[in-house]
Amino acid sequence: MSHPQGKKGSRVVEGHVARKRFGQNFLSDDRVIQQIVASFQPSTEQNVVEIGPGLGALTKVLLPALGHMQVVELDRDLAARLPNTLAGMGELVIHSGDALQFDFAPLATAPGAADLRVIGNLPYNISTPLIFHLLDQVGVIRDMHFMLQKEVVDRLCAEPGSNDYGRLSVMVQYRCQPEWLFDVPPEAFSPPPKVTSAIVRLTPYSELPSPCRDEKLLAEVVMAAFTMRRKTLRNALGRYPEEILRSTGVNLTSRPETLSVADYVAITNALAEAKP
Repeated sequence: MSHPQGKKGSRVVEGHVARKRFGQNFLSDDRVIQQIVASFQPSTEQNVVEIGPGLGALTKVLLPALGHMQVVELDRDLAARLPNTLAGMGELVIHSGDALQFDFAPLATAPGAADLRVIGNLPYNISTPLIFHLLDQVGVIRDMHFMLQKEVVDRLCAEPGSNDYGRLSVMVQYRCQPEWLFDVPPEAFSPPPKVTSAIVRLTPYSELPSPCRDEKLLAEVVMAAFTMRRKTLRNALGRYPEEILRSTGVNLTSRPETLSVADYVAITNALAEAKP
C-alpha cells in the first residue's frame, strides 16, 4: 500500500502527517498488535499508561480489555483526535505533554503503590533518555513493555562480555529484569522505519539483587567506566583511589564490559564507604 507524500517527504497516515521531529512511525500491522497485546495480557482495572499512542492502533485493543487507561501524547493534533477515535471503548484519560518531562508517580493508585503498567512504541530518538527517566520512577511501576529499535533492546538485555553490554545494560539491569520478547519488521509500520524493532519487557525488582549505597555514585562510576570501555578498568576508573578499587577483588586489568552489575555495585559501595 502506497502512502501519499506530505511536505518535505513526510508520509500522510490516516490523514495525519507523520512528523520526523517526533520520530513518528505508526504501528499498522494487526498481527503484530495482537502479538503485543497477548504478551502484555491486559485485564480489567489494571492501571495502565501508554506512552505515545499516536493514531491509537494499540490503544483500540487495550482500552476495551482494560475498561480504563491513561495515555501521554506529545503531538497535540494526535491527542485531540483520540477521543473520537476511541469513543465508546472505555474511559480514557489523555495527558498532552512530553513523556521525558512527565511525572508518572501520581498515576499510581496509592502513594508508593508499584501498580503502574507502562506500554509504548517509543520514538527511537528519545528511547534511551526516556528509559532513564522511567528508571527514576520505578517505585510506582509494576512493569514496562516497549517497542524499541532492536539494537537498543539488544543493549538492554546484553550480558557482561558481549559487544552490546554497556552503560544502558548495567543501569537498567541494576533495577529491572529485561526480557526480549520478539522482533518487529519495518513493514509493520507506516511509514516504515529503516531499522528492525523489537518488543522488550522490563520488570522492576521488588528487592534489588545488588543494593547500592549511593545510586548517584553508581551512575558516575558506570559512566566513567564505559566512556573508556576499551581501556583497562584501572585506567577507565583512574579518578578513583586504586587501593579502594583493589579492595573489592575486581580484576583491574579487565575491561569495563566484562564486569557484572554486582561488580559495579561492589566498587561503588567500597567508594561510598571510604567517603569522609
